This record gives sequence, C-alpha cells and structure tokens, in this order.
Amino acid sequence: MRFGLIGAGKIGMLRAKSILEHRDTQLVAILDTNADAARATAGSSGAAICSSLTAFLDVPMDAVIVSSPIQFHEEQCIAAFARGLHVLCEKPLTNSVASAQRVVDAALAAKRALGVGFNLRYYPAIAFMRDAIDAGQIGNLDHLRVFGGHDGLHNFAADWQYKAPVSGGGSMWDVGIHMSDLARYFLGEVTEVYGIVSEKVWALPGSEDNATVVMRNPAGIPAAYEATWTEWKGYQFYVEAYGDRGMVRGAYAPMQNVLITSSKPGAARSKQRRLYPEIMVREKLYSWKSTALLSFKEELNDFLGLCAGDTKRRIADGFAGLRSIEIAAAARQSTETREAVHLPALGRMPACAR
Repeated sequence: MRFGLIGAGKIGMLRAKSILEHRDTQLVAILDTNADAARATAGSSGAAICSSLTAFLDVPMDAVIVSSPIQFHEEQCIAAFARGLHVLCEKPLTNSVASAQRVVDAALAAKRALGVGFNLRYYPAIAFMRDAIDAGQIGNLDHLRVFGGHDGLHNFAADWQYKAPVSGGGSMWDVGIHMSDLARYFLGEVTEVYGIVSEKVWALPGSEDNATVVMRNPAGIPAAYEATWTEWKGYQFYVEAYGDRGMVRGAYAPMQNVLITSSKPGAARSKQRRLYPEIMVREKLYSWKSTALLSFKEELNDFLGLCAGDTKRRIADGFAGLRSIEIAAAARQSTETREAVHLPALGRMPACAR
C-alpha cells in the first residue's frame, strides 16, 4: 500500500519510520515546508519531496498520514478524500467541532477509511486493561477514573500547540484528548458530559489549564476525568476501571498495571502488579519515542485493516476523533451553563468501500 506523509516533524519522522519498516507499505511522497526535514525523513526510500498539497496529491498513492499542525488538518484531509485516498490523521482531528464534522462527512461521502492517531490504545498498559476487561476479570464495569497531565507550557515547541483558537483549546485538546478517547474506548460511548474548565494558572483565553469532567455512557456508567497543565510532578496519565469483582489500572510514565480480582464483592482478593522494566530501559536509552514508534507500528497495521473494511480493530476511527472534540467543547459549554450536555451516540464508522 502506497502512503504519502504530510508533516516531517518529530512525530512525522516516527510515522515515516513505521511505514518504511512495514512489509506491506511503501512511502512514496512527503509534504513539508522544510525540504531538508522532508529529505531527512525520506532517507533512501525514494519518496518524492513536495512543497505544495497539489503536487503531493499528484503522486500516485493509496493513503495519507496527516502529521501537520492542527490548523491544516481539515484542508489536507478533505483534499485527500477528494482524491479517493484513505486518511490516518494525528490527534486532535481538527480544532473545532464543525471542522471535525466536515472531515468525517468527507470520509463518509468518499467511502474511504478515516483513522485518528490515538496511539495510547496500543500502549502495553492500556492493551492489558482492554484485555482484562474484555475477559471479564473485573466483572461488570461500574465506573472509570481517568487522568492526564503535565506541568505546563514549556512542554510545547510552538504556540499553535496551546493557544486557542488555533489549538482548539487547552489541556483537554492536548494530553486530555487522549484521555477523552480512552474514556470513550472503555465506556463504549459517551453521551453525557458535565464539566468545569478553568484558565486561572496560565491565563490563556480559550485554552483551559484544568478541566474536571464527569461523563456517562448510554447505560449511565460514569467516568471521572481530569486533564491538567498544572501536574507539577510532571507528565503522567492513568486509567482505572472498576467492576463488581475488581479493578484494573493502566498508567504511564512509567508503564505499569495493577489488576485486583475477586470471586464476588467482599470476597478475598488477589492482586497482580505488572511492571515493564524492558520499556524503562529502552526509554532510558532511546527516549519515549521508542515506545511511541512501537504503538505507531501497531496502529498502522490496524489502519491497513480499516482500509480493507475491518471495523473491529482497536484503531480509533473518525467518529472517535469527532467525539473527543465534542467532549472538550461540551465541557466548556457545561462550565458556562452549569448543565450537562447531551450528545447522540455515534458508535463506529461504517466500513469503507474496498
């Protein structure tokens, strides 16, 4: 399968590597305003180096990975769909609900696959959680706790990454967008959002530094959610799922799990703690990028399946990308109205035409 890549930054370089190291994919073109970065990303692949979207899309290809700044996602995704291409777009899908809806509509109209880069689904700690829940190890799901945060603006390389309206918003659009997706991933759907967002620390209008949210699925199962830019201890995230026969926790960084199970409420419990020393050592030597790359490889493999019409893989689709943005917007709306926001169930996107 022939891939074009838009964006040759640090994430784009990892995306290119995932394409080049997959036996069933070929990198045929790269679009970036920095030709030197694009050439470095292409390496010896022979990929065409392009400086305009038109020239890029004129290269024969089957799919596009969009890894550019968020403000360009809509134009680039819709242009790719107009050419009959499949698209895997980095998160957030775009920087507004209306924009994300237009991208989803374009994918549906073109009958092409739209994947969204929520690669945390493939982190070992999250995969362990998914498997434990699906296997019934914690019984019936009762509620979730979801947290993601870091210690502020120095973590960003450019102001478009955190300044609204270009960024879309603040902490809920940054690490929090992953947390919104994971909440929906484990709940199955999110149809109700009540939230409080604030801008008291970094004082950036439209870019919340803290968000506290309660969301529920159609069955009423809740998730207590927090996204923050004031986690002074540094970057970390975790998801905890509680059932009537136990709980399971997935966290990073460092990567770890806790699984507690019992035969019934109040019975004796067994506890399993899972650490990942091989990941700690690898990241010490090669940084977090080594873990991200492995997740990108798994995500790419699932994207190939999505392009072939398989909608049952773990990859996030366009509806997941849209709903994560709707959750962020709903939290801000709820802050203003002090009322819950209700959203229609989306489910998964239909299979694309093969």
